[in-house]
Amino acid sequence: MEDIMSRKALCLLSCLLLALTAGAAEYSIRGTTDKDVAIYKPGEKMVFTLRVLDNGSPVAGKTVKWTRTGDDGKTEKGEGVVDEKGLTVTTSTDKPGFVRILAHAFGEDGKNLQGFVGGWGDNKNGNIFFDGGACVDPEKLITVEEPKDFDEFWKATKAKLAEVPLKAEQKEVPSKNPKVKIYEVKIDCAGPRPVTGYLTVPADAKEKSLLGILQFHGYGVRKHTPPGGLNDKAIVFDVNAHGMELGKDDEYFKQLQKDLQNYCFKKDENTDREKTYYYGMAMRVMRALEYVKSLPEWNGKDLQSNGGSQGGLQGLWGAALDKDVSSSSIWSPWCCDFGGITLGRLRGWRPDYNEALNYFDPVFHAKRINSKVHLIANYGDYTCPPSSVWIVYNNIPHENKSMEVKQGCTHGYEMKKCMRYVITPKEIKDVGEKK
Repeated sequence: MEDIMSRKALCLLSCLLLALTAGAAEYSIRGTTDKDVAIYKPGEKMVFTLRVLDNGSPVAGKTVKWTRTGDDGKTEKGEGVVDEKGLTVTTSTDKPGFVRILAHAFGEDGKNLQGFVGGWGDNKNGNIFFDGGACVDPEKLITVEEPKDFDEFWKATKAKLAEVPLKAEQKEVPSKNPKVKIYEVKIDCAGPRPVTGYLTVPADAKEKSLLGILQFHGYGVRKHTPPGGLNDKAIVFDVNAHGMELGKDDEYFKQLQKDLQNYCFKKDENTDREKTYYYGMAMRVMRALEYVKSLPEWNGKDLQSNGGSQGGLQGLWGAALDKDVSSSSIWSPWCCDFGGITLGRLRGWRPDYNEALNYFDPVFHAKRINSKVHLIANYGDYTCPPSSVWIVYNNIPHENKSMEVKQGCTHGYEMKKCMRYVITPKEIKDVGEKK
């Protein structure tokens, strides 16, 4: 009898919690522009509408506070109480570049409204926000001057890499999919570190039958574990940025995090193009591509160099420095347009500028890419600003390129049902949600 009562009580408690969860507020801010494609002319009014949503439905009575910044150096602020139609913010800019609108919402008690905010930590909830923008004449954005010996530097770097024989160690590790084999791989490389990563190959692969995919990692020092999603149609090489030892315990990675703390941000290293951390990382990218091309299963023609954020930086290096790369899928690439801040553009999260870093800037590497490229840029991403990604797109010297641009999305958050469009040399196509 007691067991039955306990089960009834547990069931009642579960139902109560479910009801409370179903009725709980899940706030967000939806931002839109008066144009489906948020590209404007100099001086043209940009009209943003900011709505506070509760579980996807507009609500009234909340306060929205916003700040407008931009590549023109102007700052504006404002606030207002929203109705169900939202709050409008009108601005403009007279020069090529981007405008950023950052907004937060507050309840009647003056406290920040809470909801899903994404990000890279374990806690995905926090103060809700809208982070987005618009642009004027992005095709006219300019950069600092490219180093005159750019190509000579990379020719010399490739020669240095070639002095180290392509020697790899492969150790098979357990796979959850009998159709795919997994290997720990370590490859000798010029510079202070080897290339390491996990290689997956279909178990029944024949010689010269498969495309090769290289996936490069984002910023940070994290334990590199075997991949979960296994592709049984391609060679996939999942490459970490640091040549870290694989299969080690947590203590090893904790120490490595200390050893590599603030890598790429050290000013004394970044003044020398051969001492900066980017130098060794770029050589590891080239060596990883060489390795995949050496595998007997590679078909000799299809080679992808992919990644996002820091992985996007590496993916673009790969596409520029290895002419066998056939395509790249790149989202929010890091460290594009290092010198943009000297021209007045809004800064992203990246090292302070000096001329030695120009040799690693994807805006210059983009001019050397002859393969297909698809980019993603986010209007609210000020880790990797949209202006910098757009310049990469501008500088790719052929028409086999495309870029998706998303409204209200940041480096770690994607606004639901966001306005977005895809741009190619031939057209701009609206593919997002309507206002």
